[in-house]
Amino acid sequence: MNIRYVFTTHKNFSTLMVFLIWVLFLFFPANLAGGSSPVILAFGNSLTAGFGVPDAQSYPARLQNILIENGYPHKVINAGVSGDTTAGGVRRIKWLMKNNPEIVILELGANDGLRGLSLQEMESNLEKIIFVCKENGAKILLTGMKAPPNYGEEYTVEFEKTFFRLADKHKLPLVPFFLEGVAGIR
Repeated sequence: MNIRYVFTTHKNFSTLMVFLIWVLFLFFPANLAGGSSPVILAFGNSLTAGFGVPDAQSYPARLQNILIENGYPHKVINAGVSGDTTAGGVRRIKWLMKNNPEIVILELGANDGLRGLSLQEMESNLEKIIFVCKENGAKILLTGMKAPPNYGEEYTVEFEKTFFRLADKHKLPLVPFFLEGVAGIR
């Protein structure tokens, strides 16, 4: 997949942004009582970091621009690291909580799937991240991903089920496939 194409030219990327904003504000109304801008932490891998595109074209930057254009005071922090796995996310999340995010968009797991890593370990790691976010008062928007078929049907199906299980267990809103309407379209 040409990541530059996905983020810079595809009209459905705007649909993804509108959907993310809708979910964010439906499930997480802003707490503006403190007077400071609420923080949204975009926490993920290369899809969040915007690998291969200018910084201004990453989804967190585009989300920030849409929020500004529509009068929302939120600050979006891009905490994407290309190549990151859920294990890397566990190592990074506590440090990132110093930003006091109100909302965390959790977009990790794709690289675990691409590498065929243990699904039990991936689920455990995502759960650790969820616990840290909740302990720090952050609300979480979980985003799912699809695994490539080369590891077999059982792995692929179980990979996708992981995100649904976690969303159900922790009562989190879920975007079942982060790249829905974006990936695979030419």
